[in-house]
Amino acid sequence: MMESPVSTIVKGVKRAMAGEYSRELSVKVFAGQRRLIELGYRQGGPAGYGLRRQLIDQNGAPKGALLRGEHKSIQTDRIILIPGPNEEIETVRFIYESFVHHAKSEREIASYLNDRGISTDLGRPWSRATVHQILINEKYVGNNVWNRCSCKLKGHRVHNPPEHWIRHDKAFDTIVDDETFQAAQKIINDRAKTYSNEELLDLLRGLLEKYGYLSGIIIDELEFGPSSSAYRARFGSLIRAYELIGFTPERDYRYVEINRALRRMYPELIATTIRGIEEIGGTVEQNDETDLLSVNDEFTASLCLVRAQETMAGSYRWKIRFDAGLRPDITVAIRMNQMNSAILDYYLLPRFEIEHSSTALAEDNGLALDAYRFDTLDMLFELAARSQLMEVSYGLGSIH
Repeated sequence: MMESPVSTIVKGVKRAMAGEYSRELSVKVFAGQRRLIELGYRQGGPAGYGLRRQLIDQNGAPKGALLRGEHKSIQTDRIILIPGPNEEIETVRFIYESFVHHAKSEREIASYLNDRGISTDLGRPWSRATVHQILINEKYVGNNVWNRCSCKLKGHRVHNPPEHWIRHDKAFDTIVDDETFQAAQKIINDRAKTYSNEELLDLLRGLLEKYGYLSGIIIDELEFGPSSSAYRARFGSLIRAYELIGFTPERDYRYVEINRALRRMYPELIATTIRGIEEIGGTVEQNDETDLLSVNDEFTASLCLVRAQETMAGSYRWKIRFDAGLRPDITVAIRMNQMNSAILDYYLLPRFEIEHSSTALAEDNGLALDAYRFDTLDMLFELAARSQLMEVSYGLGSIH
């Protein structure tokens, strides 16, 4: 049945209003998060090795430490970081001592810890990357830093310069002293080097000669030298860098690496979503087999990580596949950026708008889909809050 001209205009106006509401909500959320960071409160994410999240009330009185996956239940409560168990604190200090005073590399430190059966906070073996993250994170000297990266509406995720970071120095108790931390940063900065295009390609040729093939994993395993992301940033993609040295992979190793990274990200995204809804007073039940979320017993939501795929023409597409067996009221399509290294944006797709088992998003999707596009998960949290206050069809009436 064809819609009347009036209903088409009204629908377009409502979608434009929804888009504007999303922009205003993004500004308000950012301002609120900035204020909390400047007050010294922790915003989101696990505490990390050697640290724990401490729940405090509105007067600053401690209420207890939060375990991984736990979150506050009262809106006026806040979270700060506190030192964790003594054995973890000693391990963090050992990492800095070995790196700064004994000239041990991150890989050597990781091997030492693994040989002694010491695991990370996730119960996993140490790697060069996990040790490196401890050496560069300011939270170990008590600094609360936020907005290192950001992504504006219709924009790409960017690394912000230090002057744009939101910070509160000495917000938490320190584990490592300032002198040792700064010494570690100097070592890391001094070994950094800006490579020319030809130097980058020469390094690739050397790796190809050594291993017989190339992949992002092989590049990232270099103790010293550029990472695979440096090649993507300089040449547009790893495949393009491979082409410049005459290497054609038998299969697309990026696909394997990207899928592995997305599988690692997914559990934390589910946990973040549940935590965000419960922090505003909503209830969430997660199906352990399908990860389908039932929100407030009003509507169901499914999170879908969507990787970027480069077309032959050089543009990008994001193919979303819908699980016909789940039939959630909302599918939250989480688009990765063009390098599949970070989240680009979110699309909230209602079930009654989905006509096929899959759909593809382009770099620009027009007004119709812009009404469902958001920079954060806050719109899903907003729906959870609203569904507690009013009757809505599928829990989605507020986004049209």
